[in-house]
Amino acid sequence: MSSALTRVHPSSVVDEGVTIGDGTSIWHFCHVSTGARIGRGCVLGQNVYVGPGVVIGDNVKIQNNVSVYEGVELESDVFCGPSCVFTNVTNPRSAVPRPGEYQRTLVRVGATIGANATIVCGATLGRHAFIAAGAVVARQLVPDYAWMMGVPARRRGWMSQHGHKLGPSLVCPESGWRYRETGQELHCLDDPSNEVSCRTSA
Repeated sequence: MSSALTRVHPSSVVDEGVTIGDGTSIWHFCHVSTGARIGRGCVLGQNVYVGPGVVIGDNVKIQNNVSVYEGVELESDVFCGPSCVFTNVTNPRSAVPRPGEYQRTLVRVGATIGANATIVCGATLGRHAFIAAGAVVARQLVPDYAWMMGVPARRRGWMSQHGHKLGPSLVCPESGWRYRETGQELHCLDDPSNEVSCRTSA
């Protein structure tokens, strides 16, 4: 299935009915299931599984040993660290089939999920949220730009769109972009896309 515009390693399996965007690379021992849609410029590392009907945006990086199960959606520019975990059923039992009870998990534009982090199904991770390595996200809504750490994960601060912890000035040291905190929300004053932050009750 490889072409000048896409690269699929011969050891990987891509089922019928899959859409893969230009410039995407799928490396060793991956499995992309029927109906999955993968955008442009993505990288799927070794041993990645993409479930049926999963939607993955453009420029998504999925590191080794990650399973993106049915019910999970990754918007553009998402980073999934090695061996991070998604779930899709809240109360699994081997003896009780629950194929119609998959919970939706949405990872918004630009979010980062660290290595070995776990995202419990039903969550929405806000734009440019940063989930630390090993964290367990068990809440329904993670706000935009939130820096989440711990088990269970709690917000420990804010991360800039360029991936820097924001100090009291709320100015990114790399880009110089300014941010404004309003209650439990953070807004980027210099983002040309004028994104609207999601809300949280935490």
